[in-house]
Order: sequence, then C-alpha cells, then structure tokens
Amino acid sequence: MSNDEIFAAAYREHYWAVSRYVARRLDGRMSEVEEVVAEVFTVAWRRRDDLPAAPLPWLYGVARNCLANAVRGYGRRRRLVDRLGHDDTAHGRHIEAGPDAEAPGAWVHEALARLAPADQEVLRLTAWEELGVDEIAVVLGCGSRAASMRLHRARRRLRAEIDRMSTATASKEHGHG
Repeated sequence: MSNDEIFAAAYREHYWAVSRYVARRLDGRMSEVEEVVAEVFTVAWRRRDDLPAAPLPWLYGVARNCLANAVRGYGRRRRLVDRLGHDDTAHGRHIEAGPDAEAPGAWVHEALARLAPADQEVLRLTAWEELGVDEIAVVLGCGSRAASMRLHRARRRLRAEIDRMSTATASKEHGHG
C-alpha cells in the first residue's frame, strides 16, 4: 500500500475519533473543532511518510499540538475583544443559568478542571479516548513508564480534589461554610 493509501485509510478510520477528541477539549465550539481537525489531517498528509502502523495515538499527538495553537489563538482573540469592549458583559447582557442547570456529573468535570492541564489531559486520554498506557505514551511523546507514572499521579490528584470538594460540600450543608 502506498503512503497516500495508508493516509486515506487512516483518515477514513480515525476522522471521527479525532473529531471527538478535539470537540471534547474545545467544549463543542464546532467552528473551531472543524478547523483544528482539518489542521490535524493536513499535518498528517504532509507527514504521511511518518504515519505509524497504529496511527490513532500519533494523530491524537498531532491534535494535541494543533489544539495548543488554537487555544493560544483563541486567547489572543478574546483579549482583543475584551480590549475593544465588544463582549456581552460590556453591553450589559449576562445570561443566568436556571436552578436545574447543573449537568449530571458536573462535579467530576469541576474536580477535573481544578487539576493542572497535564493531569487533565492524561486522565482524558484514558477515560474519553480509552487509550492504554503505551498509546498514551505515544500521544504525550514520552516512554510508557513515564506515561504510567503521570496517569497514576493524575488519578491520585483527582481523588484528592474530589475528597476536598466533598468535604467542602459537607461543611456547607452543615452550616460551617
């Protein structure tokens, strides 16, 4: 099979997995998701000679880099909008969530959001992308032992954060906070 055919097969087989990976990290901002996924496969096309036999973890690694670039760009645009004063808060528009707005399992996402970005990513690779340690190592560009240790530490930190949150919630419920 030629490199072009290998790329085409990887694209067909993994397009939706890469799209889901990117969408979960961009909280569903669909216009940005499509741009990042297009960039991922553009990079894969340019580097089709480097595609490994199991390309999905490699594609996730490319997506990770493309996401970092997109997030930096989003931050620059957000700062510009803030300086210009054209955001919703500058115009007095603020939407309040209703009393039932908390999504099921929101506490897990809140605990995850309190972790360092590196911890969040290794946990997401395990839970969302269902990757094993060897595949996580490919995505992160490190060895399997390092990936295993990162995952272990991230799980420990998440458990500690959940414990902190549940202690704080219990304290509030009993009038101590």
